[in-house]
Amino acid sequence: MLFKKFSFKLLVRIGFIILNLLALSIIFGDDRLFFNQIILFIVLVIQIYELVRYINYTNRELAKFLLSIKHNDFSVNFKGSKIGQSFEELHDAMDGIIQTIENSKIEKEAQFHYLRLVVSNINIGIISIEDDENIVLMNRPAEKTLGVEGINNWNILKEKSPRFVADIESIGDQGRKLIELQNTDDPFTLSVDVNSMKMLNKTYKLITFQDIRGEIEQKEIEAWHKLIRILTHEIMNSVTPISSLTETMESMLGADGKTKKAAELDDETIEDLRFSLKTIHRRSDGMLSFIDDYRKLTKVAKPKLEPVVIDHLFVSIKSLLKGEMDKANIQFNVNIKDVDSILLDASLIEQVLINLIKNSTHAVENVDKPAIELNAYSEGKKGIIEVKDNGQGIGEKELREIFVPFFSTKKNGSGIGLSLSKQIMHLHGGQIKVKSEVGKGTSFYLVFKG
Repeated sequence: MLFKKFSFKLLVRIGFIILNLLALSIIFGDDRLFFNQIILFIVLVIQIYELVRYINYTNRELAKFLLSIKHNDFSVNFKGSKIGQSFEELHDAMDGIIQTIENSKIEKEAQFHYLRLVVSNINIGIISIEDDENIVLMNRPAEKTLGVEGINNWNILKEKSPRFVADIESIGDQGRKLIELQNTDDPFTLSVDVNSMKMLNKTYKLITFQDIRGEIEQKEIEAWHKLIRILTHEIMNSVTPISSLTETMESMLGADGKTKKAAELDDETIEDLRFSLKTIHRRSDGMLSFIDDYRKLTKVAKPKLEPVVIDHLFVSIKSLLKGEMDKANIQFNVNIKDVDSILLDASLIEQVLINLIKNSTHAVENVDKPAIELNAYSEGKKGIIEVKDNGQGIGEKELREIFVPFFSTKKNGSGIGLSLSKQIMHLHGGQIKVKSEVGKGTSFYLVFKG
């Protein structure tokens, strides 16, 4: 419809121009109609100008429309044009597009302000850095935690909180870390997560952190309760019989405050006294051994990390345990895949692996075709060593306790092997994990950071 109206008016204008030219050609050269020729010529000029203006109107409107979008000027209105009704559909379409863009912009601004409100009020500190220099976002929890306000430059934050910035920069472009800071006289621990991304040819680093003092204190209390409960149990197991035996021995040597003479002691009493003393000696040795185990837990040497060829490490362990495996008729397999070396302390990790493998030998004692696997492989940048057995498995309740010091599922176990292994892996900056199902075996994983 728009095109038809435009074409019709265009043809009308061209028609009038042709008629004007015909009339001008008829009277051209007649001196009597000189003024008529001038009038027709002026009218012709006006007609041509009007034709050009009419044809260029669409271009002008489109240019006006595109410039309004370019400059985000949504106050432009295309209604009520003097050119006539032939362009109403075009005007309506342009007004509709501008209104849609304006509504979309308003909606995005509303979403942005809502997101900013959410980010400002969540209980997690958030900092976003553009090109390692400009701070484009720092919410209120972040400002409160770091004791700063209104900072928009990373170098300024470095001056205000140098310890925090140094720890963040040590993480690099991506990673997690626990950071200890001190605000006046109140120290606190932050759990920090750093991620980087590239967007619109700019690099952004997103830093999120949270004060986890409460969680750490709660876990420490729980750990102390578990440790004290086990220590109390072990000490009572040794002290109670010692106390009972000393009381029995005292009754053998006298009664009613009177001490028996040596001549009054018969052979049976002397033998009982000797047995009691042996028992006390044995329980005292047990206490000393227990204390020595506790000392081992508190004095783990700092690991000396270096690239260790896994094949050499596994050959060493296999040679150490070969006799024990053959004697117990246990099939012992070693597998290495996609990993040549891992950064670790060979002597400490060898101690961990021997402890895990010995635990596995106990787990497969009553199993047909007992088997233990020692595997090494990689997951991304992480190196993993796995000790896997087809033994009895560990119950869900025991799984929650196996890394607690002095907790043991074995009758004569000291309960320090796994807790010591966990401490050694922590000093390596890694983790020890376990998966087990009753009747289907157990797998321990030593996870080393890349």
